[in-house]
Amino acid sequence: MGGATPQATTILVVDDNEANRLLARETLEDEGYLVLLATGGEEGIAVFEKEQPDCVLLDVRMPGVDGFAACERIRALPTGADVPILFLTALRDVDTFDRALRSGGDDFLTKPVRPTELVVRVQTALKLRRLGAELREQLGVLKEQRDAMFRLQLQKERLSAFVVHDLKNPVNSMDLHAQLLLRDKNLPESARESATQIRIEARQLNRMIMNLLDVSKGDEGKLVAKLDEIDLRALTDEVVTELTPNAHARGVRLTMDLQVETVRADADLLRRLLGNLVENSTRYAPKGTTVTIGIKTVGGSVELRVADQGAGIPIEMREKVFDPFVQVDSGEKFVAHGSRGLGLTFCRLAVEAHGGKIWVEDASPGAVFCVGWPVS
Repeated sequence: MGGATPQATTILVVDDNEANRLLARETLEDEGYLVLLATGGEEGIAVFEKEQPDCVLLDVRMPGVDGFAACERIRALPTGADVPILFLTALRDVDTFDRALRSGGDDFLTKPVRPTELVVRVQTALKLRRLGAELREQLGVLKEQRDAMFRLQLQKERLSAFVVHDLKNPVNSMDLHAQLLLRDKNLPESARESATQIRIEARQLNRMIMNLLDVSKGDEGKLVAKLDEIDLRALTDEVVTELTPNAHARGVRLTMDLQVETVRADADLLRRLLGNLVENSTRYAPKGTTVTIGIKTVGGSVELRVADQGAGIPIEMREKVFDPFVQVDSGEKFVAHGSRGLGLTFCRLAVEAHGGKIWVEDASPGAVFCVGWPVS
């Protein structure tokens, strides 16, 4: 960051977790700040009264005097009215956010806090303190708007969690009942085809629900890959078996070209990543064409490629297709790949969780979705 902050600027960090205190101290001292530490709310208030710091970082959940109570008591002190107080908490919900504001907090950061973000927020809080009254009033309005937007974001996350929880059970139940029907040897062929289609659509819907959940996790930096040794052929066979009926219904053939047998990856994320890419390519592949799944090693990376023979993706859209709800528009109708929801957005986040990258190449004709991640 290039800290040009005067040494006299003092930051008080109040947190009962030693690792959190040390991380905050190292981050802020690298920027030239003088950092004071306190292990709890009562101690933090005492240090504040004695040292008169320029800014306070407060953990929310602490034994004894918690962050909210400490904030209220600091605000009640003669010199505590205008000192910036930033809350640090692992509790990412509307109630915690509202209570932080009511107790007198100026800002709200959720753990794990990225060092760069912590420095920027502290610098901003200190700059606001130095501004004149008129500018502070104007910035107060902006702060209210920012707080309202953040509160809306938390409400959206809560809604997403409710949607995922409430939809998973009935979707899984649909799939289970379809399986029970398919076990009936006397089931007419037409009913068997319908039950099979119900299973296909239920699994696709379940994949969309999990995409929603994981995109929310990705936005919070909480999507983490749990690496294990994966049998690529078995995993790919499973995905192809699931998606083949839908591909055949569209007149599209699925083929595999696997040059790698095993890889270290998160099995669930990789399965849904591949499923999303194949389903997406199948949707835009013309009738009578082939979607090919290829996996090989390139240097020190594993490269997964899903290629179709459709209309392709214009160069200027190849980054945007991984944004939520983006489609490629020809002007009159959609002719190429587009993330009708969050499928390709999830793919990007899943790849990044593996330390890799995703991109699009031209298949001439068609598009190739390429995924590369390092061999662990």
